[in-house]
Amino acid sequence: MNKITRILAVVVTCLAIGYFSGTVTRSAITTWYPTLIKPSFNPPNWIFAPVWSMLYVMMGVAAGLVWDRIETEKEVVKKALVFFAIQLALNALWSYLFFGLHNPMLAGLEIIILWLMIFETYIQFSKINKIAGYLFIPYLAWVSFAAVLNGSIWWLNR
Repeated sequence: MNKITRILAVVVTCLAIGYFSGTVTRSAITTWYPTLIKPSFNPPNWIFAPVWSMLYVMMGVAAGLVWDRIETEKEVVKKALVFFAIQLALNALWSYLFFGLHNPMLAGLEIIILWLMIFETYIQFSKINKIAGYLFIPYLAWVSFAAVLNGSIWWLNR
């Protein structure tokens, strides 16, 4: 596979996972989520879909760039892609915990683990391809904000 094919494969995978985890979110956004007390810095609902779409594309490009180095740095690339897969699974799990189970506390605990996995993926990616590492910085920033938002929602609704 060439670099473009690898990047496209991972971008499509990330977007698909985002879409499927979003199915849980879509129903709760109109039923359960409006009933919650939210902090003053809670963004409007419409902002989440474009931000997450952009982040999934950036994640996919980053992972594709790393995957493209598999022939020359097999072990470090495999290790980095394992962290990538773990954080992507945790990313999907968060939506289920928060919106599916209506459990901001459990989602808040999980988002801490997610953040740590994103950070470790960023570190591993940066060792292999600097651009791939840079592409993870907005994701890390957004999940940092999401963690504060999640914690605030839990606190206001406990």
